[in-house]
Order: sequence, then structure tokens, then C-alpha cells
Amino acid sequence: MSSEQMNKIRPNIEPFEQHYQKYENWFEDNWAVYESELRAVQAMLPKTGTGIEIGVGTGRFAAPLGIQLGIEPSHKMNRIAQSRGIEVIGGVAEKLPFNNSQFDLVLSVTTICFLNNIEIAFQETRRVLKTGGSFIIGFVEKNSPVGKQYQKYKEENVFYRVATFRSTQGIIPLLKRTGFGNLSFVQTIFHDLTEIKTIEPVKEGHGEGSFVVIRAEKID
Repeated sequence: MSSEQMNKIRPNIEPFEQHYQKYENWFEDNWAVYESELRAVQAMLPKTGTGIEIGVGTGRFAAPLGIQLGIEPSHKMNRIAQSRGIEVIGGVAEKLPFNNSQFDLVLSVTTICFLNNIEIAFQETRRVLKTGGSFIIGFVEKNSPVGKQYQKYKEENVFYRVATFRSTQGIIPLLKRTGFGNLSFVQTIFHDLTEIKTIEPVKEGHGEGSFVVIRAEKID
């Protein structure tokens, strides 16, 4: 990859370097939302296999889900994730420092909206997955109530002002184009975030919940 291409995928880590404590506090303040999202992701995980989380952040998903390896470009987030027992390698989704066909599982939670080149990232994910391996993506659906609210107040949010929100219908053809198939979906978060005081249900499909999890398999 040329230096020009690398500059195009250089991550904007400044919000996460400066506001890592605010990021951590969100999970404490919105514990029911977090637990709902965690359960939705867990419902899609394969029972066995070697996995990695791309954009592991502070390890809020990898640690409870038993994923022991992560990629994270933010140094301060990286250190917090390591304190949770995760081996973290500095890097970006568009240039993964791994061999071909190395993993059974690649997880990415709320990371796709911060990628500079989502198609290259998906190609890299496919490269490091074994045939039949699972790519699991958790994200806030762009066209959902929460997604629309985030976009409305995007400039006021230190994290989402640098985000590009994605829709399920936009992600599906991209996954198919980059060599994934056998897609399945679950969803959760059916109310405004301020109203959620108990854990939300996890349902199959998409189109209702504001948080969607897609599982796709690497196909030949």
C-alpha cells in the first residue's frame, strides 16, 4: 500500500485520546443499553474458534465475550483494554497485521462508522478469516430512531462528529461484493436511550431496533 493510500486510511484518534474517560463513563451511565448490545453480539458469536476484535476500544465487548486479541489505533484506549486482559496491537482495519486465513472470527462493534475506507477494511477482514469464518458487525443503524438522533446532534458529540453512519441496506451489498455470504441478523434497542432502564430484548432480523448485529461468513 502506497504512502498516499496510507494517508487516506490514517485514523482520526484524537477524540478517543482526549475523551477516553467520557467514553468509559457512557457504559456506566447507560448500563442497560450496553448490556442489551452485548447480548445481541453474544447471540451471534460462534461457540468455538480463534477470534479478534477490530477497533477493540477499551475492551468493553471483547473482555466479557472472551475475545483475547484486539486491534486499536488509540494509545489510551489500547492501555485500558490491556488492563482488561486483552492483548492489543496498534493498527487499523484497512491494514491488518496478520496472516491470511488466520482467524475463525472477526468482531467489529460500532467501528465501521469510523473507518476511512470501509471496502478495504472488509477485504482485509476477509483475507485474515478462514473459509467459513464469521465476520460479526455491531452498529447503530443509520435510519433508526437512535441513528437519526445521533446524526441530528452529530456536531455536538465529540465522537460522532467524525463518524459516517451506515445503514443495514448499505452494508449488505458491500459484504456480498467483498466475498461474504450466509448473512443473518439480530437487533435490539427499541426505545429512546434516555428511556431504557432495563435490558432490551434481542430479536431476529432488522428494521425495528436501533442496534443491529450482522453475521456474515467468508465464502470461496
